[in-house]
Amino acid sequence: MYRQIRVVGDANADTVAVMLFDKPGPLPACHAGLDRRAGGALKAAMRRAEFSAVRGALQCLYPPSGPKRLYVLGLGDRGQSDDCSAMRIAGAKLVKAAYDADVSRLSIDVAGLDGAATPDDTGRAIADGLAIANFEFDLFKGKGDHNKPDRANKGKATRLAVSIDRSMRKGLTHGLHVGESVTLARKLAATPPNVANPRYLVAFCRKIARQVGLKCTIIDAKRAAALKMGGLIAVGAAGSTPPAMICLEWPGRGRAPKANGKPILLVGKAVTFDTGGYSIKPAASMDTMKYDKCGGVAVIGAMHAIARLKLPVRVVALVPVAENMIDKTGYRPSDILRMYNGVTVEVTNTDAEGRLVLADALAYGCRHYKPRAIIDLATLTGGVVVALGSLCAGAFCGDSKLRGHLFDAAEHTGERLWHLPLWAEHKELLKSSHADIVNSGGREAHPIQGAAFLQHFVDQKTPWAHLDIAGVSDLKNANDLFCKGPTGFGVRLLVRAVETWR
Repeated sequence: MYRQIRVVGDANADTVAVMLFDKPGPLPACHAGLDRRAGGALKAAMRRAEFSAVRGALQCLYPPSGPKRLYVLGLGDRGQSDDCSAMRIAGAKLVKAAYDADVSRLSIDVAGLDGAATPDDTGRAIADGLAIANFEFDLFKGKGDHNKPDRANKGKATRLAVSIDRSMRKGLTHGLHVGESVTLARKLAATPPNVANPRYLVAFCRKIARQVGLKCTIIDAKRAAALKMGGLIAVGAAGSTPPAMICLEWPGRGRAPKANGKPILLVGKAVTFDTGGYSIKPAASMDTMKYDKCGGVAVIGAMHAIARLKLPVRVVALVPVAENMIDKTGYRPSDILRMYNGVTVEVTNTDAEGRLVLADALAYGCRHYKPRAIIDLATLTGGVVVALGSLCAGAFCGDSKLRGHLFDAAEHTGERLWHLPLWAEHKELLKSSHADIVNSGGREAHPIQGAAFLQHFVDQKTPWAHLDIAGVSDLKNANDLFCKGPTGFGVRLLVRAVETWR
């Protein structure tokens, strides 16, 4: 796929793309100019019985004059609540078709899209589709892979210049910038565990922090032990490299005095591989466990975007990173751990490890940074996948203002959330006979147990949201937007939430 997609004022393109809503009837007047340049090709295509502009449809026309190639992309019915979703899919279809056709300069005709969404949202949605579908991960493909693209032999274009109406240019540029950070997160997620171990993630974050102007500090295993981060140390005790806490800070640019210096705190679970520990997973459940770091890499990707966009908001990210393996040094069921805030936890399941590393991060973040709000992301439970599938993440948030803000960001980015309950009675499921709480109380209300556990480590006065992204962090099968594998879910959602913070 393309190594770079950039926005230009005039692409001088011989390839044009136009987006149509379904059942347009006669050629809309707004497309008359394009049709004249294309020698009537668009009008002729729309008269054919097989013509369709349903969502996701793509037809390639070869006009007798004007552009060399004309892509017609379907958006489905106009006025649906998810018009931006249709534009993302159109952008995804477009970039794949353009790459296959070796297109290097492309003009997107947006006539007729007014009213479907704001110009800025339209530009961002199209950019989302272009960036998401442009992803590929072939870093580890070698000589034995006969399907690996060979750009030198094929002469494929490696860069795509895109022009669009001036009103949407800013949104398109913004979306492509965020898309680069989503790609960073997806590539990091896909990197195999024999490479992307805790030490690798630490070095990776130090490197990107230097590149984009983030402050990066590391709480290594020795320091974490001194701080009594019992959860992080226990989970990573048998790992191939020691556990750590990655701290990334963005100071904000020109932030308002009303912020009082308090940051938004983002926390992401990064278990680089999860065997389940002594509560070992079955083999069929273990082959995708390199994706147990997806909450952490989403937070890393979001911080990368926040710094590149120079958003005027102070943000701190904590990424606890560990590898949950089996060895004589590994933690066991029945162990009792003392966490950073002094809460003791009886281990009943070593495969409920994510909440243990998150707990120390949340408690440390509350005490050290005094944040004005906290958002954590984690591939925490299989139960949320059973409940919600792969269409949305489970959201737990008792603060109505923060919840509304996140759900608005979810609506704008297409990274959907569904609110799940978290009541005082749910804490009863975590009672322990020998410690303050257990780390797992069985299968009943399993996703809610994870949130109830984490609640013990968050300052009650601080607005807090827990997002369980286990069902949306990676896909078993490709869809209209994503190929099989990691999605980078959460990067666009977090960036939107931060940039619209009031």
